Parts: sequence; structure tokens; C-alpha cells
Amino acid sequence: MPAASCPARSAEAPHAVLVVGQGGLGDQSYNDLGTAGFLQGVRDIGVTGRIVETASVVSEGADILRQAAAAGFGLIVDLEYAHGAVIAEVAPQFARCRFVTLNQVVHGPNITSILFQEQEGSYLAGVLAAASLRDRALPGLDRHAGLGVIGGVRSAGIDKFIVGFIQGARSIDPKITIHVAYANSFGDPALGFEMARAMYRGGVGIIYAVAGTTGIGAIRAARDMNRYAIGVDQDEDGLAPGHVLTSMVKHTDLAVRNVVRSWHDGTLPDDGVIRMGLASGGIGLSDMRFTRAILPPDVLSDVARARSDILNDHVHVWDVTAQGYPDFYQ
Repeated sequence: MPAASCPARSAEAPHAVLVVGQGGLGDQSYNDLGTAGFLQGVRDIGVTGRIVETASVVSEGADILRQAAAAGFGLIVDLEYAHGAVIAEVAPQFARCRFVTLNQVVHGPNITSILFQEQEGSYLAGVLAAASLRDRALPGLDRHAGLGVIGGVRSAGIDKFIVGFIQGARSIDPKITIHVAYANSFGDPALGFEMARAMYRGGVGIIYAVAGTTGIGAIRAARDMNRYAIGVDQDEDGLAPGHVLTSMVKHTDLAVRNVVRSWHDGTLPDDGVIRMGLASGGIGLSDMRFTRAILPPDVLSDVARARSDILNDHVHVWDVTAQGYPDFYQ
């Protein structure tokens, strides 16, 4: 099939479109951050931006992308992880359009991939959680409390967080108990609440919630049961002050804003990968403004040391998306 026409950058200022991923807007997390960065980016460069959101985003992926390209959008930023194969199929049909995917690598001359090193920030979150239990630093926790993780779905993109968290926690306590469960949903806070309650009742003291809006339910359960959670994607510390130890902040807003501006400037790499981790400021922990005062200096020192070790290549954090699954998590 010959490549279809799509406007290149020009004085006519072609439009840009953002495809919202599973969980939708209002997740106070990944989608909201990506959307904020997109809107700021199109304001910066003075073009029209359109947001596409649908509950059937996974099943309708090919139609969404084809319609956006055919409608004259010069830049299509897709937040949906499940669209990797769809982008690879559709992008060659619209060679003058630029497609951007996040959290995976899709090859093509008009495709740019943004990869976050979530495993690095998750490692730090695991260090913080395990060190807090080791030092019995947190009010309300049993001395034998374990750790929990609630993932949105079983996938390499989510397990990248989970494996990093486990590796970090076990760097502090190799024998620590870590319970992992999957919600199979990114948009069900009631389910996240019930899953977290069950974990807390079973002896878990701190839950790492990697599940979009579903994870917000876990944070509510932490507040209601006087336990603790760790947020993800954006700073969720304020959702339950004093009960969210920290958030593993993934600066999707910065990444999307930068990619919009680079597209406009003509500096996006062809068939390129943009990597964002601790070193670039794309990943990191929140400032713990509600919990820093209750954490012993030794815990914070452990986190600072772990960060330095990663940056100086003294610690390699396992990346499921690049290396497959480690022996300790199959």
C-alpha cells in the first residue's frame, strides 16, 4: 500500500493529537500527566491539540490512529501501551506523520519511542519501604509486617516497576516477604481498595500501587486502615497525607511536552529512542513532604546511597522490557 499523505511541519502549523490510554483522564497519574504535558506543549508552539479518549482504546487502536492521521494530524502521541503492534502497522501507511509511543520501542522511520527507566525509581521505592520496616520507623505497623504490590495487569511494562521494587527491597532485606497481586484493571478504585484491605489484613504494612486509578483505591485503604502506600507516576503524596510514604514520579508531562516541541523544531530522532531515567530527571521519588519527618535518617541515607549507586553504575537494576524476567520473578 502506498504511503498516505499527512501534513509535514510547515507554516500552516499542522495539528497534534494525543491518544489517552487505559484508565482514562482523571487517573491522577500517567494519563493526566501525559495530557498536561501535551496541552502545555501545543500551547508553547501555537498549534491546535486534540485529545482522543475512549473506553475501547485497546480494541479500536488501529481505527483511532488511522482516523487521526487521515484527518491531518501531523503528530500523534499515543499513551496506550497496548498499541505497539498497531503503531507498527499503521505508521508506514502515513509516512509524513510522526508517531510517538511511550514505554516501549517500536521501530520505523516516522516513529519515536520514549522509554522511562521506571525500574530505577521503583528500586528506590523498594529500598525506602524495606528500610522503613527494618527500622520499625512507621507508627501503627506490626514488627513482622511485609510489603505488597498491586499491579494493573501482568505485562512487561508493569512488571518493570514490580521487579525493580522487589530488587530494591531485597537489597535491604533479602528475606523480606513481598505479596504481589494484579487487578487486571487500571480504572477500578473500588477494586484497588478491596485488594489493599485484604493485603493489609493479611499482614502487609506498605503497598506499592502500580495500577492507575485502581491504585488510588489502595491509597484510600492505607489511610482508612492506618497503613502505608507508595504512589506512582505523579506525586500522589497528598492523596492521603502521612500515609503515602513517597511516590515514584515518572515525568510523563515533561517527556510529552518535550517531544511536541522537538517535533515542531524538527529535532525528533528518526526511528529513535528517547530514554528518561534518574540521570535525566525523568524518574525519581517525591520529596516526601508529609512523611520525611517520621523517617529515620538511616532510611533516607539508604535511599540516597542507592540513588548514587545507580547513577555511578555500582548497581544495575533489572529491566524486564529489555532483559526479560529474572529468576526471582517468573
